[in-house]
Amino acid sequence: MLASPAPILWQNLRIIPSGWQAGPVPLSDLVSEGRRIVWLGEAGQAPDQYQAASRHDLEGALVTPGLIDCHTHLVHGGQRADEFALRLAGANYEDIARQGGGILSSVRATRAASEDVLFEQALRRLDALRAEGVTAIEIKSGYGLDLATERKMLQVARRLAQARPVTVRTTFLGAHALPPEYAGRADDYITQVCDVMLPALQEEGLIDAVDVFCEGIGFSLTQSERVLQAATRHGLPVKMHAEQLSLLGGTALAARYGALSADHLEWLDEDGVLAMRQAGMVAVLLPGAYYFLRDTHLPPIDLLRRHGVSMAVATDCNPGTSPATSLLLMMNMACTLFKLTVAEVLDGVTRHAADALGAPEVTGRLAVGHLADFVVWDIDSPAELAYWMGLPRCRLVVCHGQVVA
Repeated sequence: MLASPAPILWQNLRIIPSGWQAGPVPLSDLVSEGRRIVWLGEAGQAPDQYQAASRHDLEGALVTPGLIDCHTHLVHGGQRADEFALRLAGANYEDIARQGGGILSSVRATRAASEDVLFEQALRRLDALRAEGVTAIEIKSGYGLDLATERKMLQVARRLAQARPVTVRTTFLGAHALPPEYAGRADDYITQVCDVMLPALQEEGLIDAVDVFCEGIGFSLTQSERVLQAATRHGLPVKMHAEQLSLLGGTALAARYGALSADHLEWLDEDGVLAMRQAGMVAVLLPGAYYFLRDTHLPPIDLLRRHGVSMAVATDCNPGTSPATSLLLMMNMACTLFKLTVAEVLDGVTRHAADALGAPEVTGRLAVGHLADFVVWDIDSPAELAYWMGLPRCRLVVCHGQVVA
C-alpha cells in the first residue's frame, strides 16, 4: 500500500485575487498534499494537523495560479524566418500561402522530421514557457495534414506531458490547411479528416479536442461544420480559428456546437459576440500574431466587454505568425495593443484560459480541492507581470504540488 503524500505548508504568500485592482494583498498560508490544495486561509491560522508539515516561507511574495497557455502550435518542424523577411518586403500572409509557403512550408518540414527531432525542438519551446510560470498548455496538431504526421505530432505532445510536470491538452487540427496532394479537392480532404483521421486518432487516445481553421485561405463554413459535426459524433469538444482575416461567421457556427472557444477574432462582429455569450464561449486573443503580421484591425474588445464574454490571452506559438514562447510578453501586448487592463490579462492567462483549455482539473484558481499549481513572483505589484519585457520575474513554480522551477 502506497503511503499518502506528506503535506507541505506554504507560508506568507500574497495571492493576487481575480479581478485585482490596485491595493494591498493580504498574507495567506496554503497547504498542499500531493497534487492538490487541502487548506487555504489567513497566515498563521493553519490547523494544528499541519503544524508539523514541511514548510516553505515565501516571505510575503506575490503569487498567482499557474499560468495557462490555451492556444499553441508548439510541435512543428523547421522555422519560417525567410517568410518574415518577405512580409517585411511587402508580401502579405495570403500571398505567401498561395505560393506554397505559409502553413504548407511547415507541413513539409514537419513531415520530414522524426518524432525524436520534433520532441527535442518542442521541449525547448515548452521549457521556455515553463520558466515563466506556465503549468498547463494546449498543443495543436495541424502541420501534418496526413494521418501519419498528425499522429506523430500528437504523440510528441503526449510525450511532453510525460517528460515535464505540466498539464498538456491536445487538439486535433487536421483541418488547418489543404495539403498539396488534395489541391482542388477540399471536400475530399475534409472527408479524410472526418472519416479517417479523427476516428483513428481518437481511438488511439491522442485527441482531447478538435479545431478547424475557418477562413478564406482555410476552410468554408460548410466544410468547417462537417468537422464540428464529426467531433460531436465522437464526443469531443470543439474550438475554432475564426474571423482572423475576414468575417465569415465561423464564430456563430462554433457557438451552435457549444465550442470551448473561438480564437483570433480580429473581424468578429456583434452578432458573433452575442452568439459567444449565449454559448458560454471564451474569446481567445492572440496579440502575438496580430503584432507579427502587423495587423491593424483590432478585435472588438469593447463589444466583448459589454456583452460579458470572457477573454483569454495565449501565445499562439507557431513558426509562421507568432514565434513566441513568452506568455508574459503576450500579456504586455494584450495591454498595449488591445488595451486590456492588467486585471483582464491576469484573468486571461489563468481562469479564463482554463475555461478555454477544457481540462476539467485545470481551473486557473487557487482554492481547496484544486490543483496546487501556482507561481511565486519577484515583484512588488501585480502590474509588473504585464509591465516588464524580458526581465525574469519568476521566483518559483509549483506544478501539481511539486517545485519544478
